[in-house]
Amino acid sequence: MFRNLITLSLLSLTSVSAADPVNIGRRRELFVDRFLIDQLEDARLTLHRPVRREVVFRTDADWEGNGSGYQTVFRDGDRFRMYYRGGNHPASKAYQEKANSWETLCMAESTDGIHWTRPQLGIVEFNGSRENNLILDAAMVAEIKGSPAHTAVFKDGNPDCPKDEVYKLVIVGRKPHGLFLMVSGDGIHFRLKSRQPFATEGAFDSQNLMFWDPVAKSYREYHRSFAGAVRGIMTATSSDPTRFPKPQWLKYPNAAEQPLYTNQVQPYFRAPHIMMGFPMRYNDRGWSPSMAALPGLEERKFRRAQHPRYGSTITDAAFMASRDGVEFHRWGEAFIRPGPSRRDTWVYGDNFVFWGMLPTKSDLEDAPDEISLYATEGYWEGDHTSVRRYSIRTDGFVSVQAPLSGGTLVTRPLVFDGSYLTLNLSTSAAGGVRVEVQDSDGKPISGFGMADCDPQFGDELARVVTWKGNSSVQSLSGQSVRLKFEIRDADLFAIQFTSTD
Repeated sequence: MFRNLITLSLLSLTSVSAADPVNIGRRRELFVDRFLIDQLEDARLTLHRPVRREVVFRTDADWEGNGSGYQTVFRDGDRFRMYYRGGNHPASKAYQEKANSWETLCMAESTDGIHWTRPQLGIVEFNGSRENNLILDAAMVAEIKGSPAHTAVFKDGNPDCPKDEVYKLVIVGRKPHGLFLMVSGDGIHFRLKSRQPFATEGAFDSQNLMFWDPVAKSYREYHRSFAGAVRGIMTATSSDPTRFPKPQWLKYPNAAEQPLYTNQVQPYFRAPHIMMGFPMRYNDRGWSPSMAALPGLEERKFRRAQHPRYGSTITDAAFMASRDGVEFHRWGEAFIRPGPSRRDTWVYGDNFVFWGMLPTKSDLEDAPDEISLYATEGYWEGDHTSVRRYSIRTDGFVSVQAPLSGGTLVTRPLVFDGSYLTLNLSTSAAGGVRVEVQDSDGKPISGFGMADCDPQFGDELARVVTWKGNSSVQSLSGQSVRLKFEIRDADLFAIQFTSTD
């Protein structure tokens, strides 16, 4: 029997009133929304865009092509895995020339997130050979009329998950219409879990996701549907991954209506009580001189002949965050822009952010790890797609930012558990951050006032705050307090109370 699981711990993240203290314990808290913020003066929340890095993979094998999409990446022990669709897009010139189906699923592996290889799996025959990295084709899921072109793979974090089902694959089927679940013990050989879909209300014509939520201790699924003619996202929660209740629409308070093609929602691995999404935004700009001036005009005209929107739609990536998985703060500005006009850019389907993010080494010696994200380039152009890597600072999606003249942030009352306060911050050589600990009424606590705080400057993921050399806040643990930050030419990304300095 399935049920919606909304635990008390989850409610504590979303339903407290402004006057109630928020028990953050030792959680890492990112400033991706205003959840902890009571006051901002001369400071603002600033969205940070990832850095465009190198192309790390091209889908140029004979069984792959320019229709590769709906990719998933995740860490699996000492390696990374990437699952992606093979084949050429049916509305492209390459498909008409080669006619190779895009109803296939492939897998690649990496040890560093930069260099990817195709394992020889010996599962699916292509042109008389099984020496390829194909995992699934349409014939293998014919009983449900499954579409390997619309899949998402994840590793189940549920501690009670059977070992032979720890890898799960969500696939669209048409017999009957809905989302089905496949399972595997090795992430390579998948079998159908049930011939009955776990979700039936939705369009499902995109990448549809499911994952284990370690905070709510339940499964969440996110899928594409339409609200009238507008592309949108629906979700449901269940204790049973084979059965979900009626889904509900995601909510975006104060955000403008925007067609969203995918969702890419996931718990942030360093703070799993925060959900992050990287949806691809669908923008049909119509035909105009600006559209004609974009790269790939002949290909664009060819696609327009198949359907008008194929030539005039362009896509980019957005960023959104949530505390309950339903109501999201969605930024209006793009997280990833299409970039400089050049070959294989400004295409419908580009800037599709893969589902998942990977911790990877920085190319700067002795620098801390960063986060790698991946996105598609050159979708349905030429004879392959490119996988572009993007990097972003750890926790560095959004910051509280202020100029050198200074700004302040005051938190809501909160309760913590720990001995030290650490900051993820980046300052200029002239700037810095100071912290005052106040009681719940806003009065400075003796020994922890702003004048007592040693200015914190530098660029670190976990700087320990000190007050006249004293770093311990153990005496305040368990009490209701506020934090007042003075920020000068600096970015404050996250805070965390810890037991070790």
